[in-house]
Amino acid sequence: MALIKSISGIRGTIGGQAGEGLTPVDVVKFAAAFGTWVLQNTDRRTIIVGRDARLSGDMVNKLVCATLQGLGIDVIDVGLSTTPTVEMVVPAKKAGGGIILTASHNPKQWNALKLLNHNGEFISDEEGKLVLDIAEKEAFEFAQVNDLGKYKQNDTALKKHIKAILELPLVDVEAIKAKNFSVVVDAVNSSGGFAVPMLLEALGVTKIEKLYCEPDGNFAHNPEPLPENLREISKIIEKGKFDLGIVVDPDVDRLALVNEDGSMFGEEYTLVAVADYVLKNQVGNTVSNLSSTRALRDVTEKAGGEYYAAAVGEVNVVNMMKEHSAIIGGEGNGGIIYPELHYGRDALVGIALFLTHLAKADMSMTRLRASYPNYYISKNKIELTPEVDVDDVLRQMKERYAKQPINTIDGVKIEFDKEWVHLRKSNTEPIIRIYAESDSNATAEHLANKIIADIKEVISEKA
Repeated sequence: MALIKSISGIRGTIGGQAGEGLTPVDVVKFAAAFGTWVLQNTDRRTIIVGRDARLSGDMVNKLVCATLQGLGIDVIDVGLSTTPTVEMVVPAKKAGGGIILTASHNPKQWNALKLLNHNGEFISDEEGKLVLDIAEKEAFEFAQVNDLGKYKQNDTALKKHIKAILELPLVDVEAIKAKNFSVVVDAVNSSGGFAVPMLLEALGVTKIEKLYCEPDGNFAHNPEPLPENLREISKIIEKGKFDLGIVVDPDVDRLALVNEDGSMFGEEYTLVAVADYVLKNQVGNTVSNLSSTRALRDVTEKAGGEYYAAAVGEVNVVNMMKEHSAIIGGEGNGGIIYPELHYGRDALVGIALFLTHLAKADMSMTRLRASYPNYYISKNKIELTPEVDVDDVLRQMKERYAKQPINTIDGVKIEFDKEWVHLRKSNTEPIIRIYAESDSNATAEHLANKIIADIKEVISEKA
């Protein structure tokens, strides 16, 4: 059993003893802490709640909603929904915050309370620490019987989300409709199972083959949209006559695409392609995190914009996007953030913008993918003994490569012309993650192995 308390919320496996898994006791405790924080920091007494389709969702939802009512907070429950939909409802309803019940790409035994501020954006590090402190001290006071919060359901949120997408100037429904795309959708039996087809139909796509689109929470494969988990959709596309495949994670904030021949477009390149389309229509800046492909920088600079790298984490990307007035941004895991709609990763707006791009480019998925700079990322990790000072190791690696351009806002990122290595320590275990990128897989692997050897040498010198 596992329970992970972080600044962005509470995440854990269902069952076990209180404090060791995400039990009903823990759900109530952290929902009460967040509700208390909202009451202390805003004059708004409404919180939006929504969830993905995982098996524990209904139980956790009832606990959260009842707890908030017990604090005197009114609850608007959007039910089965997507993370970006809930993010949009919060400011629309002038709520004090939002709670999304989803463990994102984690397997079905996991669930989580993800916490949003009154703007519908993830709470900051500082705000998260305050919520954790309230939970630790159990510093909440529940309302008297006449002051209990009201509860109501809202089943129009997704329709309004899709309507807002269709109204975006860069979404061209007629261009998409004219291409008569044939699409396979894999929604891993969660909320994307109804959300993605609803969007596609609104965009004029009528040839939709549904794979795992029953939102019952029985994930048919590992829900993280990585190539090794997408073999079935790949085979279906390879054998049939389809233009593309669309894959989303359980809460629909990550988007992966499959080419017409069954090969992967590449999750890193979801953002690159969407940004390319946006930049073709509007000069501006872009942001992704330090571990995302350099291809976004190449596409941005070619279009006359400036690229900025943020620390890993959606809240960090959003903050840097605001700082540099970026017109598009996100993360290399298929997360598209399009500020004209809202500041949050949103697979639905990503789909609409990408299909418009594909329609107007008038080429196949494989040809479109071939039009972008080709980079390969090697993802590795090195496990260390608990007595190793990870911060000191990163410091020494920075000194070793002091002649290279180095970014230290999140670990150590070392740049070598068009290649880079990013070293990040884990917050929960003695591990250093090593990501390396180059224009060839072999070079990326070699670069990663060289850095791993350097780390081992640094550690042995200290021993």
